[in-house]
Amino acid sequence: MTLDAITLSVIQAALQQTCDEMDLTFSRAAFSPVIAEANDRSDGIYSALDGSLIAQGSQGLPVFVGVMQYSTKTIIEMIAAGRCLSPQEGDIYIVNDPYLGGTHLMDVRFAMPVYRDGKIFCWLSNTGHWPDIGGAVPGGFSASATAVEQEGLRLPPVKLFKRGKLDSEIYAIITSNIRVADQRIGDIKAQAAALHVGRERLFQILDRYGDGTVIEAIAELRRRAAEQMRANIARIADGTYRSTAYVDSDGVVDRSLTIALAVEKAGDTLTFDFSGSSPPCAGPMNSVLATTLSSVYLAMRHIFPDVPISAGAFEPLIVRRPEGTFLDAHYPRPVSGCAAEVSQRIAEAVFAAMVQALPDEVTAAPAGSSGNFALGGHDPARGRDFVMYQISGGGYGGHAGGDGLTNGCSTIGISKSPPVEIMEQAFPILYRHYALREGSGGAGEKRGGFGLAYEVELLRGEARASFVMDHGRVGPQGVLGGKDGAVNTVTVWRDGVAHVPPHLSKEQDIPLKAGDRVSVGTPGGGGYGDPFLREPQAVLTDISLGYYSENQAEKLFGVVARDGLIDADATARLRASRG
Repeated sequence: MTLDAITLSVIQAALQQTCDEMDLTFSRAAFSPVIAEANDRSDGIYSALDGSLIAQGSQGLPVFVGVMQYSTKTIIEMIAAGRCLSPQEGDIYIVNDPYLGGTHLMDVRFAMPVYRDGKIFCWLSNTGHWPDIGGAVPGGFSASATAVEQEGLRLPPVKLFKRGKLDSEIYAIITSNIRVADQRIGDIKAQAAALHVGRERLFQILDRYGDGTVIEAIAELRRRAAEQMRANIARIADGTYRSTAYVDSDGVVDRSLTIALAVEKAGDTLTFDFSGSSPPCAGPMNSVLATTLSSVYLAMRHIFPDVPISAGAFEPLIVRRPEGTFLDAHYPRPVSGCAAEVSQRIAEAVFAAMVQALPDEVTAAPAGSSGNFALGGHDPARGRDFVMYQISGGGYGGHAGGDGLTNGCSTIGISKSPPVEIMEQAFPILYRHYALREGSGGAGEKRGGFGLAYEVELLRGEARASFVMDHGRVGPQGVLGGKDGAVNTVTVWRDGVAHVPPHLSKEQDIPLKAGDRVSVGTPGGGGYGDPFLREPQAVLTDISLGYYSENQAEKLFGVVARDGLIDADATARLRASRG
């Protein structure tokens, strides 16, 4: 290497900052709360040769880390094969086809070639979650879709911007097939603006250090990321580690789907085999290959966060294609639940396997649901239609170092729930309550974090509610003797009568009118270690904060407390009787 360490470090930070600034630009300029407030988006820099990841924004969704790499590679391959138009400077492609390296249809990707001296130096790409993409239900989360066409508009790679100018015909096709179309121009221009900001910042780096030096730095950073990941893997004992995770149902057939994982560690590589998983399903809980790969990558990113993110970090991770399972979806299988829900079950399976290998570094299962709740209808006071998309957090799993995070974002993202005040301003709703879901964390020596409990009331007009959530049947799994976290719950109150979805966490097109309410309780994280080994003082603190009642503390943790004091003798007897 001819680069000195300081220059390499500065270029690495500059590339990272470029992606971070793209993320900020996208969020600040977007119209939709799901992007502007919840940050359901991501930006990155990709190789001109094969689309491999160079850098990605630290505030972007981790699940897009492998997806945008895959989709950029697909665009490059399709251009080479003559299957889509060749690029020119200023062009921006749009694509959301899941089978071409995507997630669900609502995640819309832009890709722009960056030219230097007449040649493509790299690609910039980003993904934003559009609140609606057409299809059978507002918001796109069709819980009972049996074909992808029912989920919305599917776009192959086409040029939305040609030489810097928005193609009005392509734009018209898109807006003619989605709801609340007049608001999409704000998100489209924000998404494009983020790419242009990235190009300007990248040019500043190239002008300062020279194209050759930056190319050398990118290659060296990739090599080091691979080396660092291999060093971490080498610490694991050789062998095969197995785990199982479950999806509640596919939304159509009321039966659990199984994710069966075997992780083989040999030398400095890990091989992930999902071949024992359930076959393709009828409903929308199939996962396309790009999402399955990305789910493994992001799970390992959670486990080894010190490894710099680039394509090199994935090189020691071998994922066998899970052919014949619901984790390798092909057209026309529906996929609306793949990115937000199935991806998290895949990550949970990875955690459950790897905690056996690295018990001091891996957590129990997190909540593992994005809490997808879409509400679409007409607001008579404003004389316009609306589509609201709510995501919500949950508890993270306990770990050797402490209790799980409470109301953390989903495993796959940095996204946060939009502020209640913003949602109430934008949509005809009122949050009746929005609070910690006490008691939802799985018991353990280190307990799981707590989920969220909220209730939304429709104030006026009529609307339709749809849900694609998970962990309604079985809670996030505890490890090493820890207990599972609380399950996800959904209750819809219509005319004061409670309705629980037959599939517990999935249903679509539930009609609501003014005064009807939706109540949701998100899962808590799994517990870590034997609950009867938890420090009694920590249990007493939980009681004082209202997290558990005294009766719950006695039952779950073997701690006897009365009137704010621990009965040490009774606690010792109870714990001893349990053996």
